[in-house]
Amino acid sequence: MGNLEVELKRLIIDTFELEGLLPDDIVSEAPLFGSGLGLDSIDALELGLALKKTYHIQLDAQTSGLVEHFASVKNLANFVESQQETKNA
Repeated sequence: MGNLEVELKRLIIDTFELEGLLPDDIVSEAPLFGSGLGLDSIDALELGLALKKTYHIQLDAQTSGLVEHFASVKNLANFVESQQETKNA
């Protein structure tokens, strides 16, 4: 598991105050919404704001592939990395 995935798991735990949950308890490939972690659309907005604040990335409703990016921690890590690479290029 990459460092960014662990950071994102901690961000999710802190953002949603998931007490008693550890980063190792969240499977990187598991869905964040519905049957996985159980997040909903309001949670998606809150998570998006946390990502913007923490990683200084551009994120809005027009972002291509947004639903896919938020599907799992692994997808989020790939998205954040790609945004940081674009920003640093």
